[in-house]
Amino acid sequence: MADEQVLALESNFVLGDPALVCRWRLASAKLPLETRHLKALRERTVNGARVSTQLVAWAKQHIEWTLGDGAAANPDGVLMIVVDGAGQAAMSVGPYEPLASRGCHALARRATSSLREARTTGVAPEMLWVIRDGTLYQGIEEGMRSSGVASLVRDLAKTLGIPLVRESGLPDVVRRSRAGIDEMLLTSDEHGVVVASDKGGPMARRLAESYLTLLAKV
Repeated sequence: MADEQVLALESNFVLGDPALVCRWRLASAKLPLETRHLKALRERTVNGARVSTQLVAWAKQHIEWTLGDGAAANPDGVLMIVVDGAGQAAMSVGPYEPLASRGCHALARRATSSLREARTTGVAPEMLWVIRDGTLYQGIEEGMRSSGVASLVRDLAKTLGIPLVRESGLPDVVRRSRAGIDEMLLTSDEHGVVVASDKGGPMARRLAESYLTLLAKV
Protein backbone atom coordinates (compact mmCIF):
# COMPACT_ATOMS: atom_id res chain seq x y z
CA MET A 1 0.00 0.00 0.00
CA ALA A 2 2.99 2.27 -0.59
CA ASP A 3 1.09 4.50 -3.04
CA GLU A 4 -1.94 4.93 -0.79
CA GLN A 5 -2.80 6.96 2.29
CA VAL A 6 -2.89 4.52 5.22
CA LEU A 7 -5.75 5.37 7.57
CA ALA A 8 -5.46 2.75 10.27
CA LEU A 9 -3.92 -0.51 11.41
CA GLU A 10 -5.77 -2.85 13.75
CA SER A 11 -2.74 -3.07 16.04
CA ASN A 12 1.05 -2.83 15.96
CA PHE A 13 1.90 -5.70 13.64
CA VAL A 14 3.31 -6.62 10.28
CA LEU A 15 0.41 -7.44 7.96
CA GLY A 16 0.62 -10.98 6.57
CA ASP A 17 -0.44 -12.17 3.13
CA PRO A 18 -3.89 -10.78 2.24
CA ALA A 19 -6.71 -13.27 2.75
CA LEU A 20 -9.45 -10.71 2.08
CA VAL A 21 -9.41 -7.40 0.22
CA CYS A 22 -12.39 -5.02 0.06
CA ARG A 23 -12.36 -2.04 -2.32
CA TRP A 24 -15.17 0.47 -1.78
CA ARG A 25 -15.79 3.56 -3.91
CA LEU A 26 -15.78 6.94 -2.17
CA ALA A 27 -17.59 10.17 -3.05
CA SER A 28 -16.56 13.55 -1.65
CA ALA A 29 -14.38 11.80 0.97
CA LYS A 30 -17.36 9.83 2.25
CA LEU A 31 -18.52 6.23 1.89
CA PRO A 32 -22.03 6.44 0.37
CA LEU A 33 -22.95 2.79 1.02
CA GLU A 34 -21.26 2.51 4.41
CA THR A 35 -24.06 0.56 6.10
CA ARG A 36 -24.36 -1.89 3.21
CA HIS A 37 -20.60 -2.38 2.90
CA LEU A 38 -20.17 -3.04 6.62
CA LYS A 39 -23.08 -5.48 6.59
CA ALA A 40 -21.44 -7.36 3.70
CA LEU A 41 -18.11 -7.29 5.55
CA ARG A 42 -19.78 -9.06 8.49
CA GLU A 43 -20.95 -11.78 6.08
CA ARG A 44 -17.44 -12.51 4.80
CA THR A 45 -15.16 -15.28 6.03
CA VAL A 46 -11.38 -15.52 6.41
CA ASN A 47 -9.91 -19.02 6.57
CA GLY A 48 -13.37 -20.44 7.18
CA ALA A 49 -14.20 -18.13 10.10
CA ARG A 50 -16.66 -15.25 9.93
CA VAL A 51 -15.10 -11.78 10.09
CA SER A 52 -15.14 -10.75 13.75
CA THR A 53 -17.52 -8.15 15.13
CA GLN A 54 -14.46 -6.41 16.58
CA LEU A 55 -12.93 -5.97 13.14
CA VAL A 56 -16.20 -4.60 11.73
CA ALA A 57 -16.43 -2.17 14.67
CA TRP A 58 -12.80 -1.15 14.08
CA ALA A 59 -13.55 -0.45 10.41
CA LYS A 60 -16.67 1.56 11.25
CA GLN A 61 -14.78 3.60 13.85
CA HIS A 62 -11.99 4.57 11.48
CA ILE A 63 -14.40 5.35 8.65
CA GLU A 64 -16.15 7.78 10.98
CA TRP A 65 -13.03 9.23 12.60
CA THR A 66 -10.27 9.27 9.99
CA LEU A 67 -11.78 8.91 6.51
CA GLY A 68 -12.43 12.62 6.00
CA ASP A 69 -8.78 13.59 6.49
CA GLY A 70 -7.35 10.39 5.03
CA ALA A 71 -9.28 10.79 1.78
CA ALA A 72 -8.37 14.46 1.27
CA ALA A 73 -5.98 13.62 -1.57
CA ASN A 74 -8.46 11.22 -3.21
CA PRO A 75 -11.98 12.32 -2.18
CA ASP A 76 -13.55 10.30 -5.01
CA GLY A 77 -11.07 7.46 -4.69
CA VAL A 78 -11.26 3.95 -3.26
CA LEU A 79 -11.22 2.84 0.36
CA MET A 80 -9.35 -0.45 0.74
CA ILE A 81 -9.48 -2.83 3.70
CA VAL A 82 -6.97 -5.67 3.72
CA VAL A 83 -7.31 -8.57 6.18
CA ASP A 84 -4.62 -11.23 6.57
CA GLY A 85 -5.08 -14.88 7.51
CA ALA A 86 -4.80 -14.08 11.22
CA GLY A 87 -7.65 -11.57 11.04
CA GLN A 88 -5.38 -8.53 11.33
CA ALA A 89 -6.34 -5.58 9.16
CA ALA A 90 -5.18 -2.36 7.55
CA MET A 91 -7.19 0.41 5.91
CA SER A 92 -6.05 2.85 3.22
CA VAL A 93 -7.33 5.21 0.53
CA GLY A 94 -6.03 5.35 -3.04
CA PRO A 95 -7.04 6.85 -6.39
CA TYR A 96 -9.90 5.46 -8.46
CA GLU A 97 -9.04 3.98 -11.85
CA PRO A 98 -11.96 3.44 -14.28
CA LEU A 99 -12.47 0.13 -16.03
CA ALA A 100 -10.49 -0.19 -19.25
CA SER A 101 -13.18 -2.33 -20.92
CA ARG A 102 -16.93 -2.47 -20.34
CA GLY A 103 -17.85 -5.04 -22.98
CA CYS A 104 -19.94 -8.11 -22.12
CA HIS A 105 -17.07 -10.57 -22.19
CA ALA A 106 -14.83 -8.33 -20.09
CA LEU A 107 -17.56 -7.93 -17.47
CA ALA A 108 -18.24 -11.68 -17.50
CA ARG A 109 -14.55 -12.39 -16.88
CA ARG A 110 -14.52 -10.04 -13.91
CA ALA A 111 -17.65 -11.67 -12.50
CA THR A 112 -16.12 -15.14 -12.89
CA SER A 113 -12.98 -14.08 -11.02
CA SER A 114 -15.12 -12.52 -8.29
CA LEU A 115 -17.21 -15.68 -7.90
CA ARG A 116 -14.01 -17.68 -7.37
CA GLU A 117 -13.15 -15.27 -4.55
CA ALA A 118 -16.63 -15.65 -3.09
CA ARG A 119 -16.22 -19.41 -2.79
CA THR A 120 -13.61 -18.61 -0.12
CA THR A 121 -14.97 -15.42 1.41
CA GLY A 122 -18.74 -15.88 0.92
CA VAL A 123 -19.31 -12.53 -0.84
CA ALA A 124 -18.58 -11.61 -4.46
CA PRO A 125 -17.47 -7.96 -4.71
CA GLU A 126 -18.45 -7.94 -8.40
CA MET A 127 -21.49 -9.64 -9.89
CA LEU A 128 -23.02 -10.03 -13.34
CA TRP A 129 -26.69 -9.24 -14.04
CA VAL A 130 -28.69 -9.69 -17.25
CA ILE A 131 -32.13 -8.55 -18.33
CA ARG A 132 -34.38 -10.82 -20.36
CA ASP A 133 -37.93 -9.86 -21.30
CA GLY A 134 -38.18 -7.30 -18.51
CA THR A 135 -36.84 -9.61 -15.78
CA LEU A 136 -33.56 -8.92 -13.95
CA TYR A 137 -31.36 -11.99 -13.33
CA GLN A 138 -28.69 -11.83 -10.62
CA GLY A 139 -25.67 -14.07 -11.19
CA ILE A 140 -25.24 -15.34 -7.65
CA GLU A 141 -24.34 -18.84 -6.49
CA GLU A 142 -26.07 -20.90 -3.80
CA GLY A 143 -25.00 -19.86 -0.30
CA MET A 144 -23.31 -16.63 -1.38
CA ARG A 145 -24.27 -13.20 -0.05
CA SER A 146 -24.69 -9.95 -1.96
CA SER A 147 -22.06 -7.22 -1.75
CA GLY A 148 -22.92 -3.63 -0.82
CA VAL A 149 -23.66 -2.44 -4.37
CA ALA A 150 -25.41 -5.69 -5.29
CA SER A 151 -27.77 -5.31 -2.32
CA LEU A 152 -28.54 -1.76 -3.47
CA VAL A 153 -29.51 -3.00 -6.95
CA ARG A 154 -31.71 -5.71 -5.46
CA ASP A 155 -33.55 -3.07 -3.40
CA LEU A 156 -33.80 -0.71 -6.39
CA ALA A 157 -35.35 -3.52 -8.47
CA LYS A 158 -37.96 -4.14 -5.78
CA THR A 159 -38.74 -0.42 -5.51
CA LEU A 160 -39.08 -0.08 -9.29
CA GLY A 161 -41.21 -3.20 -9.56
CA ILE A 162 -38.67 -5.10 -11.67
CA PRO A 163 -39.03 -8.90 -11.39
CA LEU A 164 -35.85 -10.37 -9.89
CA VAL A 165 -34.47 -13.93 -10.26
CA ARG A 166 -31.27 -15.46 -8.85
CA GLU A 167 -29.38 -17.53 -11.45
CA SER A 168 -26.20 -19.52 -10.87
CA GLY A 169 -23.57 -19.89 -13.57
CA LEU A 170 -24.57 -16.68 -15.30
CA PRO A 171 -21.06 -15.57 -16.37
CA ASP A 172 -20.54 -18.93 -18.09
CA VAL A 173 -23.84 -18.54 -19.93
CA VAL A 174 -22.82 -15.09 -21.15
CA ARG A 175 -19.40 -16.27 -22.35
CA ARG A 176 -20.99 -19.06 -24.39
CA SER A 177 -23.72 -16.97 -25.99
CA ARG A 178 -25.55 -13.68 -25.54
CA ALA A 179 -28.61 -14.90 -27.41
CA GLY A 180 -31.79 -13.90 -25.64
CA ILE A 181 -30.05 -11.33 -23.44
CA ASP A 182 -31.50 -7.85 -23.84
CA GLU A 183 -29.26 -5.91 -21.44
CA MET A 184 -26.32 -6.58 -19.15
CA LEU A 185 -24.60 -4.89 -16.24
CA LEU A 186 -21.99 -5.51 -13.56
CA THR A 187 -22.31 -4.46 -9.94
CA SER A 188 -18.99 -3.65 -8.32
CA ASP A 189 -18.18 -2.24 -4.89
CA GLU A 190 -15.33 -0.37 -6.58
CA HIS A 191 -16.88 0.64 -9.93
CA GLY A 192 -20.57 0.90 -9.02
CA VAL A 193 -23.22 -0.14 -11.53
CA VAL A 194 -21.50 -0.71 -14.88
CA VAL A 195 -23.69 -1.02 -17.99
CA ALA A 196 -22.21 -3.26 -20.68
CA SER A 197 -21.05 -1.11 -23.60
CA ASP A 198 -22.41 -3.64 -26.13
CA LYS A 199 -25.58 -4.65 -24.24
CA GLY A 200 -26.95 -1.44 -22.79
CA GLY A 201 -30.60 -0.55 -22.48
CA PRO A 202 -33.13 1.56 -20.58
CA MET A 203 -33.47 -0.67 -17.52
CA ALA A 204 -29.72 -1.09 -17.00
CA ARG A 205 -29.17 2.63 -17.50
CA ARG A 206 -31.90 3.45 -15.01
CA LEU A 207 -30.22 1.30 -12.35
CA ALA A 208 -26.83 2.88 -13.12
CA GLU A 209 -28.29 6.38 -12.96
CA SER A 210 -29.87 5.62 -9.58
CA TYR A 211 -26.45 4.66 -8.25
CA LEU A 212 -24.84 7.83 -9.68
CA THR A 213 -27.64 9.93 -8.15
CA LEU A 214 -26.76 8.45 -4.78
CA LEU A 215 -23.11 9.43 -5.20
CA ALA A 216 -24.10 12.93 -6.36
CA LYS A 217 -26.24 13.48 -3.28
CA VAL A 218 -23.21 12.75 -1.09
